[in-house]
Amino acid sequence: MPASPSAALPADDAGLMAMDLRELRAAWSASAARAPIGAEAMTGADRRAQSLGVSGERLMEHAGTAVAAATRAIADATGRLGRGPVLVLCGPGNNGGDGFVAARRLAQAGIDVVVALVSSAARPSTLDAARNWDRLAAEPRVTRVQTPVARDIAILGTGIDKASVVVDALLGTGVRGVLREPVRGAVELIGRARTAGIPIVAVDTPTAVDVSSGDPSDPVVQADLTVTFHRPKTGFRSRRGAALAGRVLVAPIGIPPEADRG
Repeated sequence: MPASPSAALPADDAGLMAMDLRELRAAWSASAARAPIGAEAMTGADRRAQSLGVSGERLMEHAGTAVAAATRAIADATGRLGRGPVLVLCGPGNNGGDGFVAARRLAQAGIDVVVALVSSAARPSTLDAARNWDRLAAEPRVTRVQTPVARDIAILGTGIDKASVVVDALLGTGVRGVLREPVRGAVELIGRARTAGIPIVAVDTPTAVDVSSGDPSDPVVQADLTVTFHRPKTGFRSRRGAALAGRVLVAPIGIPPEADRG
């Protein structure tokens, strides 16, 4: 199908879940053509967008829908669509919340999904993420699990070869140094999945590549595809950041132009 001729935002684009990677890139080309920004500028734009009346919940819905479309597209492109469930590994914050939305959208498109809340806490830490975690309970194609300790990650990893795609929605930017459990174990699991030939899709940035500099955490996710939001990120222009991000799509999520002016 041809790329969407409109500037429809992901959650409002009825044809999005049928697009391939080339068509998604074309549909979001205006976002990709914008000047790149770093973490601080992106955080400011997000906050100003909410002060202008764009809810965080709506921003998350667009972000997660974009991730779902890209995940389905890469599964199809690699011949893995329908070969097994999509595994979505989610941290407790808003990066994980984007992953919960992606899981719901994939399930509604007829794709089986396993969603893991990778956190020692019983629930996500932000209101929007918690709401989207709860919504997954009503989705029959979604299996929710919690992995509060490294042992739970190890158990989850015994079936990793059955996954069609693994989505990294663990952590966004701002994390430096050595990662702690259970996130560390989840990052190592993603590394094993990639070695086994399973495509890795990162939400906004691979865990945990700094979107300003491209500097990695220890350990770090190497993605095949990164879906970042609103504008390109300066960190993915560095040699190391580009290598870790893989192919990059820049999805619009409804941040108005005036929110960029700070």
